[in-house]
Amino acid sequence: MNFDTDPVHDDIRQGMRDLCAKFPDEYWAERDEKHEFPWDFYNAVTDAGWLGLTIPEEYGGGGLGVTEAAIVEREIAASGAGMGGCSSVHIGIFGFEPILHHGSEDLKQRFLPRVPKGDLQISFAVTEPDAGTDTTNLSTFARKVDGGWLVTGKKVWISNAQQAERMLLLARTTPKDQCARRTEGLTVFFAPVDRDRVTIRPIPKMGRNSVDSNELFIDDLFVADEDVVGEVGRGFEVILTGLNAERVVAANAMLGIGEAALRRGVRYAQDRVVFGRPIGQNQGLSFQLAEARIRLEAADAVLQKATWLVDQQRPCGAEANYAKWLCAEAGFYAADVALQVHGGMGYSKEFHVERYFREARLMRIAPISQEMVLNYVAEHVLGLPRSY
Repeated sequence: MNFDTDPVHDDIRQGMRDLCAKFPDEYWAERDEKHEFPWDFYNAVTDAGWLGLTIPEEYGGGGLGVTEAAIVEREIAASGAGMGGCSSVHIGIFGFEPILHHGSEDLKQRFLPRVPKGDLQISFAVTEPDAGTDTTNLSTFARKVDGGWLVTGKKVWISNAQQAERMLLLARTTPKDQCARRTEGLTVFFAPVDRDRVTIRPIPKMGRNSVDSNELFIDDLFVADEDVVGEVGRGFEVILTGLNAERVVAANAMLGIGEAALRRGVRYAQDRVVFGRPIGQNQGLSFQLAEARIRLEAADAVLQKATWLVDQQRPCGAEANYAKWLCAEAGFYAADVALQVHGGMGYSKEFHVERYFREARLMRIAPISQEMVLNYVAEHVLGLPRSY
């Protein structure tokens, strides 16, 4: 690995910082309070050409890699936008991997050129109420009809469904008891979000309220044959596409939240005077802030290795999981320390650290829980028996 600075990456960082500076903490606090999608920010990102960053140039995209997508999302989070900002543009920046790698040329031509223009909003519809992380146990079923499929089932924790025109939908096309392996018989559809066939109910939640999370109730939704992504019955392979890369990109956002929180914590420790001196002079607080810095730097070192391996297309399942786990812990620790340093005011909304705390806590659950990361490492790295 080469730790020299890359002029292109420096330009990306500065470009994102300049853009994000127009959307201060107060903007994100208001979007969070009102549960409003950040359209102004989304449009600014689109106008600046950041959407479609990883879409090949032949389809009008930027043709860049995971490293560049990760830099963009980290800068967004670090600006104070947190996961609200990242989630509003994540799919446009890095969400079309299944179509890029498995979609037909017709599907690519119809949809990929729209991504950089910002007029194609989509969702990922995978998780189900009775399956959760046990993806192969999902019950949403698609039955074959002339010209396509009719899909019926339920999905939960589906982000951005209120705005979505399409969704990458995973459904079973062969009953599980007729499959030799549990990963068989699943198919991915780039399905229309037909409001006559899809009922969308928002989920009231703890944080990241500027991007909606929803329950979906699907009743005989028609999906045309040409909107199947990859091969029928091999959807599990399709949905795994880009999994390690997604964890790397998400880990960068986690560190970004930690950076924003630590910045506010240090500033408050310098400015707040109690008993005649700044509270940052007290080792009980300064040591916590110093430890937060060390944790962020250590997690970043592992993350840089994982990101490099992803872009080199080398095996990196272990490293991507290490990075996700470490960055989630480091980001949350920094947010927790920042809140503690603010004392009672940390619990108020005035200083924004309570929002960082809520969003940092999410990242110990998503896009995969810390426990599932440990399951992976125990089984695939240490060779221990599968525990689930």
